[in-house]
Amino acid sequence: MSVIFNEDKQSRRLEELRSQEAEELTALLAPRHHLPYVDLSKFPINTDALRLIPEPEARMGAIAGFRVNGKTLDVIIHSPESPATQKILAELKDKGFAVTPYLGSVASLERAFSRYSEISRSTRATAGVIDISSEEIEAFLKEVVDLEEVKRRFAKESEVALAEGSITDILEIILAGGILVQASDIHLEPEADAVRLRYRLDGVLHDITFFNSKLYRQILSRVKLISGLKLNVLKTAQDGRFSIKLSKQEIEVRTSVLPGAYGESIVLRILNPESILVELEALGVEPTLYQILQQEIAKPNGLILLTGPTGSGKTTTLYAILRQINSTETKIITIEDPIEYHLEGINQTQVNVGEDYTFLTGLRSALRQDPDVIMVGEIRDTETAKIAINASLTGHLVLSTLHTNNAAGTIPRLIDLEANPKVLDAALNIAMAQRLVRKLCPVCKKPVVITPTDTQLLNQVLAGIKKKRAGFTAPPLALWEAVGCHECHGTGYRGRIGVFEAILLDKNVAELLIKNPNEREIKRVALQQGILDLREDGVTKAMAGITSLGELNRVIDMGEEFL
Repeated sequence: MSVIFNEDKQSRRLEELRSQEAEELTALLAPRHHLPYVDLSKFPINTDALRLIPEPEARMGAIAGFRVNGKTLDVIIHSPESPATQKILAELKDKGFAVTPYLGSVASLERAFSRYSEISRSTRATAGVIDISSEEIEAFLKEVVDLEEVKRRFAKESEVALAEGSITDILEIILAGGILVQASDIHLEPEADAVRLRYRLDGVLHDITFFNSKLYRQILSRVKLISGLKLNVLKTAQDGRFSIKLSKQEIEVRTSVLPGAYGESIVLRILNPESILVELEALGVEPTLYQILQQEIAKPNGLILLTGPTGSGKTTTLYAILRQINSTETKIITIEDPIEYHLEGINQTQVNVGEDYTFLTGLRSALRQDPDVIMVGEIRDTETAKIAINASLTGHLVLSTLHTNNAAGTIPRLIDLEANPKVLDAALNIAMAQRLVRKLCPVCKKPVVITPTDTQLLNQVLAGIKKKRAGFTAPPLALWEAVGCHECHGTGYRGRIGVFEAILLDKNVAELLIKNPNEREIKRVALQQGILDLREDGVTKAMAGITSLGELNRVIDMGEEFL
């Protein structure tokens, strides 16, 4: 009989025995140091706790965090008497943490240190801030010139990440690509077999790529980490934010994580401060309405309401108005949910339901601060509506938004919110509805042959404008369509512009208020104001080659009956 000696097996067995002896010895020493013992091979390591001590300091002090709950922190140490260890413990206590040290073996410490690889590139030393150096972003912008190159770069880095077991610069590519093409949102959506990456460009989602679910789990952990979210919460929606520091600006990113059938999906809202720096005259308000709006915002008091669905540009318009009226002689207070962009010289506050700071309580508090102008993010309930109206009657200019489909619907909605029709005449200056439509790419747009159906629609709209404006001369019928080129990333569109309508509270509309009017009655009485409705404003922009009729149909109900 021959005996086969398996050297590898024997080595593994010896290693296991040494490891077991080390754990047993550490367990015996723990009571002598008056410390509890922990074996991290049998205990989960929370990376939120781990990142509270930077890796270089952790290795030098032979210490690592492994569990955290609020300000309660558990750490593993190996040399309780070490000055470096004691220094770190003291620093953690100075930061307000209630620290419980556990004695652990060298193997347990190494297990904790190995987890730093998951977070080492996530924050570049600062939680909540991801530093993309000016050199990196400038190199990216030079090398990547369009959406197709973003897709190719992502595919290449994905292969590297899967081969090497790390995500390297994947998240930086996703974010830098979104900034490059001026995406407003980045969507990462797990599906049955893969994860879909999409960018929202000019209000429309575009597929970028599909990638491996294993890679996504690492991206998800990193996004949660830099956004200040809990890594171990998987079944509840979470919201957070982080910043991207570029050479000339800092871009805020709002994070939303939502549990789904195939895992948690991520939406990253890119709040680029440059996108909000649009002057009022550049929003696309047609000349007649622009002059009316200038008169209304110049008044010292009254209520100005914007209506439209989410994503219709109301915040941009409100900020443009605030920037125009902001001066050293004027105190402006805002109540927002949330604060998306910071405006210099304006007192901005953010709704916090947990602390009972709502639009209602915020508005009440703001009135005690002696403001000249108040901006309320949204009027949602009866009490807020009543206080906003009363504020507008007592010498304040109040700006806010309301959920209605059009400008005429503002008045019935306010009456539904128990606003007194008798005071609306004095309170409400103007109600303005808006939508955002994509602008045709000036490089590749082309004229199209107008169909009989389109001709009928255009003539009908132009006839409606003639009823409102005496002396109006209809331009020749003309339409353009999107093509797609390198400049517009193949979409056929570049940027967006507003389409607007408004209702003024003039004498005729005021007389109608006591009858509890519907939208159609208000529209009919307001015809003589000469303000274009959404369709008319949109069609004039389409005939001028600014947008396409197809884009208008996507955003506005063009089939609505004309008055």
